[in-house]
Amino acid sequence: QAQLVESGGGLVQPGGSLTLSCAASASAFSIYAMGWYRQAPGKQRELVAVISSARSTNYADSVKGRFTISRDNAKNTVYLRMNSLKPEDTAVYYCKIDLRSGLVYWGQGTQVTVSS
Repeated sequence: QAQLVESGGGLVQPGGSLTLSCAASASAFSIYAMGWYRQAPGKQRELVAVISSARSTNYADSVKGRFTISRDNAKNTVYLRMNSLKPEDTAVYYCKIDLRSGLVYWGQGTQVTVSS
């Protein structure tokens, strides 16, 4: 069983930046992919970015060129650097890990609000 602890959300002005962090209690060897999803009010949860154990990445079209996902296997932590934030980026952001066993775990979510 794994637990995820997210941090870094908050209120930021349009054009600003934030970095989200998600620390996983699972061993780095057992983790295949780590990713970030978001859910805005009244909308379905959507993929933001994902990074595999080989560090290949995939981004939603809406965040390409603005967001960067990275992972530190020594710390079992995944990061999401968000630049040039827009009001439409406002959502609850969730961390997700996919274990090699096939199990999936979600974080509790962290609120990101982009507003002037």
